Amino acid sequence: MVTSDAQVEHVRELVAAIPPGRVATYGDIAAAVGLSTPRTVGWIMRTDSGDLPWHRVLGVSGKPAGHLAERQLRLLAAEGVPISDGRVDLRTARHRFG
Repeated sequence: MVTSDAQVEHVRELVAAIPPGRVATYGDIAAAVGLSTPRTVGWIMRTDSGDLPWHRVLGVSGKPAGHLAERQLRLLAAEGVPISDGRVDLRTARHRFG
């Protein structure tokens, strides 16, 4: 995965800017940074997001990552994010960049 340090930092800045009670998708962040695929955001999040509100980033379906689902949904629910059947309601909780 080829990304510049500037792109990595931009992803980190956008994730850090998602306010409590709101979420963004990997695709939202990729589009805002100008990355060719949301998978690059996922790679960055896996390797460099320990200090970020990672739980506010979801797939386009609104479902959390399978291995983190319980923890991620619990954190989001505590922030007041609307969740139904294990899925975030992106229509009401989605954060818009810029």
